[in-house]
Amino acid sequence: MSSLKMLPLLLLIHMQLSKAFPVSSHTKEEKSVEVVQNYLENFYQLPKDLFQSKRKNSTSMVVEKLKEMQRFFGLAVTGKPNEETLEMMQRPRCGVPDISDFSLTPGYPRWQHKNLTYRIISYTPQLSKTDVEAAIQKAFQVWSDPSPLSFTMVSQGKADIEISFVQRAHGDNSPFDGPNGILAHAFQPGQGIGGDAHFDAEETWTKTSENYNLFLVAAHEFGHSLGLSHSSDPGALMYPNYAFNEPNTYSLPQDDINGIQAIYGPSDNPVQPTGPSTPTACDPRLTFDAITTLRGEILFFKDKFFWRRHPQLQRVELNFISLFWPSLPSGIQAAFEDSDRDLVYLFKGNQYWVLSGYDVQPGYPKDISDYGFPSSVRAIDAAVSYRTKTYFFVNNQFWRYDNQRQSMEPGYPKSIASTFEGIQSRIDAVFQQNNFFFFFSGPRYYAFDLNGHRVTRVDRSIRWLNC
Repeated sequence: MSSLKMLPLLLLIHMQLSKAFPVSSHTKEEKSVEVVQNYLENFYQLPKDLFQSKRKNSTSMVVEKLKEMQRFFGLAVTGKPNEETLEMMQRPRCGVPDISDFSLTPGYPRWQHKNLTYRIISYTPQLSKTDVEAAIQKAFQVWSDPSPLSFTMVSQGKADIEISFVQRAHGDNSPFDGPNGILAHAFQPGQGIGGDAHFDAEETWTKTSENYNLFLVAAHEFGHSLGLSHSSDPGALMYPNYAFNEPNTYSLPQDDINGIQAIYGPSDNPVQPTGPSTPTACDPRLTFDAITTLRGEILFFKDKFFWRRHPQLQRVELNFISLFWPSLPSGIQAAFEDSDRDLVYLFKGNQYWVLSGYDVQPGYPKDISDYGFPSSVRAIDAAVSYRTKTYFFVNNQFWRYDNQRQSMEPGYPKSIASTFEGIQSRIDAVFQQNNFFFFFSGPRYYAFDLNGHRVTRVDRSIRWLNC
């Protein structure tokens, strides 16, 4: 790459990167410039010679491409390669360029016949042939269930969709980049290479949550093979970045169902399948499953997602739970932070897990009976820790646990309404901040002053997501 001092365009990005990362190492800054250049060239159609050109509009073109990328991922649209933009650029992903929402490939290519064939040309040695074929079959079934398409594996001859594990340059002008980064790519329907899917042979392919689950990546790529482009819905299968979802319980999201049916029509089944929808931050009907603080951040859990609210960032970020904690289940029901021990506790059903920072501690899950609950309590609605005590809310009652003695205090459970005057409804979630308990019930929250022992504010829950 040319010297940073030689090109005004690179100088501009160099200065912006210096603000995002105040480091003295030119090597790190040049590496970040390379990340921006490669990402915009690969996924946002930035001309490949622009960083070496002296065109007057080169700077503005890079800024516009950065803004396009930031809009797609729901980042702050600054046109600058700030920290969150660079972090997003370095996540493992599909090698197909991005567009928007659920969308069809430009030109709307589609297969003219509905009974498609596929052939696995080469395999990965990291999985048995049986496991590879099972993952591929399951990935195609994801698309056949909501559509009139069918897929049949053939062992010889030309197939509609040919599948291979290859590495680096492999003859299609879209070389892979080694471990991580670009995981796979696929081509739109058509003759020759059309519909084919290539997987980077240098990745570690698995059938578990470790590294990269072949079924999940294959299901995404086959969406491209059928004519779908990337979606900006972070919960969609066609979202470009990789995130683990449990294969055994996987259900195609509604955004992807809408996409495949827009091309091929509905399923031939009398009962049309439906899938989960990604929660919308500013939906006035939004409710939360659980909320906790974590080292100054606030985490809001909903289904298989959570939002991160950081006190120094304007944007509230939506992520899959599995992206940070592949071993955790979706649908977390209660959570609290023990700031004295720097631990976070997460509950679902009769089990709980413990986090240290963003690491799940070994030996979990454990049973909530560890806390001394009677056998009749099989799940926790909400929990919060305050001044060495932890409060557990179940239906219209709560228990108080002594963190230091590690035992439930006598005299509990008590009525929620009798202790927290003004809190009449069942609690969905709660967290503590600045001597307040913030109770969430349905689409509203209640600010309870722990010093004044009264509710001082009632408002919509989505206020916490900057809505």
